[in-house]
Amino acid sequence: PAQQGARTPTPATPRRRGRPARAESGDTRDRILSAAREEFSQRGYEKTSVRGIAKAAGVDSALVHHYFGTKEQMFEAAVEVAFAPALTLRDAVITGPLEEAGERMTRMLLGLWENPVTRTPLLAIVRSAVNNETAAAVFRRLVATQLLRRIADQVDLPDAELRAELAAAQLVGIAMIRYVIKIEPLASADPEQIISRVAPVVQGHLTGR
Repeated sequence: PAQQGARTPTPATPRRRGRPARAESGDTRDRILSAAREEFSQRGYEKTSVRGIAKAAGVDSALVHHYFGTKEQMFEAAVEVAFAPALTLRDAVITGPLEEAGERMTRMLLGLWENPVTRTPLLAIVRSAVNNETAAAVFRRLVATQLLRRIADQVDLPDAELRAELAAAQLVGIAMIRYVIKIEPLASADPEQIISRVAPVVQGHLTGR
């Protein structure tokens, strides 16, 4: 018989599936995000799945859904993180002299692609955006709102938005050929040589007649 006054142990409340425990490490979300960038980079948007991301991160699929929701939301989160260094480019263009913006844009964008740490997530974005309309829409929305419109605001000309887009198109095209398709001799050309030739063209798009 139980002793008088003894308390009956309260059964532990079962964890709801997909919700992290309070003691869950704050690194879990970052680990999932890192795995997502790698999966999108290697497989593209179409072939990447939430299950694959979860497996690469070493977590349950429900945990991925808990933190990020759908695959589209997962991709958008990965894009935002990967795109963050590009906002430095935007801020540099906005704060520096406009007549030198072409060189700053060219130098900073090439710097992002030359660095292996930032190149991997950029590859994930580009490869996914060119193969899937959902991924392209996410990328388009982010580029338009966070980068091009804010650069265009600094160009005091009637066709400022078109100018900003042409400047960006010049640089994206070079990045595609050099880092994604890897066509020679551009793929192995010295970055400074590329900057010296391309920066005046980008400047022309921004402020030329």
